[in-house]
Amino acid sequence: MGKMTIPALVEGGKASAGPPLGPALGPAGVNIGQVIAKINEKTKDFAGMSVPVTVIVDSSTKEFEIEVGTPPVSALVKKEAGIAAPVKEEAGVKGKKTIGNISIDQALKICRMKTDGTLAGSTKAQLKEVAGTCLSLGVTIEKMNPKQFIAEVNAGKYDSKIK
Repeated sequence: MGKMTIPALVEGGKASAGPPLGPALGPAGVNIGQVIAKINEKTKDFAGMSVPVTVIVDSSTKEFEIEVGTPPVSALVKKEAGIAAPVKEEAGVKGKKTIGNISIDQALKICRMKTDGTLAGSTKAQLKEVAGTCLSLGVTIEKMNPKQFIAEVNAGKYDSKIK
């Protein structure tokens, strides 16, 4: 029979057997509880955010795998910085106000969350991508301008934290 693909948008860590997943998974014949548990385990870092997930079910064996999409880096930065309200993207442009700050650990957490969705070849490159997003949002890193942070990353200041 092949594979059945069930896309859904769930709240991170809070998928349930109700709609949209339950009714879609029912006909697939998989253990819905196991699927939900796996989705919640894979999306727990995205609590409070909508996360695109795809459940891929092998129709003959009833085996399943879950692919988790990720919210954009800007959404992750805003969440880590505690910025709830919609923000004008130009906040950080040349001398405009700073709207938040994240730590190096939060920046690395965002890198881990985006591992599957990045083209960066290394954690260091990924960290610089996150810093670039911070720059456009007006979010500082370790209370520094993201450009200064990138210079410190390039200088190797955070190598011990970057595995």
